[in-house]
Amino acid sequence: MIDLAEKIKKKLKDEIAALERELHDELPKEIKVARAHGDLSENAEYKYAKERQSFVSTRLAQLHQRMADLSMLNLSNLPKDRAAYGSRIVVLDVAKRSEIEYKLVTVEEADAPNGLISTSSPIGRALLGKKVGDEVKVTTPAGVKDYEVVRLTTIYDEE
Repeated sequence: MIDLAEKIKKKLKDEIAALERELHDELPKEIKVARAHGDLSENAEYKYAKERQSFVSTRLAQLHQRMADLSMLNLSNLPKDRAAYGSRIVVLDVAKRSEIEYKLVTVEEADAPNGLISTSSPIGRALLGKKVGDEVKVTTPAGVKDYEVVRLTTIYDEE
């Protein structure tokens, strides 16, 4: 369980390092070169570099907040009998009569085409806390979906 949190933290730290290098090393050089071209009011290079600088600063703030949030995450408090982070859930799509398997993950790990659903996505939020036999209505961009939980494997079951 700890490996999951550490893997996410490493991914965030790598992105933070790259963005800090860009913010503190590369962008100041680009801005300096663009300033040397003269009139800043009509200088596209300068405007782009300043906009990028603002974007990178905002993204860094988001990543630092996410790191703080992850530090507060205590995986040992996850329920053993209900869907939570790390759970694999097989649901029956009532309308199509077909089974779909999802794994509840963080935003950083999400990969919907491969069944990795963020706990903050509409489907992920709807499945949190559910047990086998529970029925779930999910409002998605494609409309309301009716699911029934048919199998549940928590992170404790996978150890």
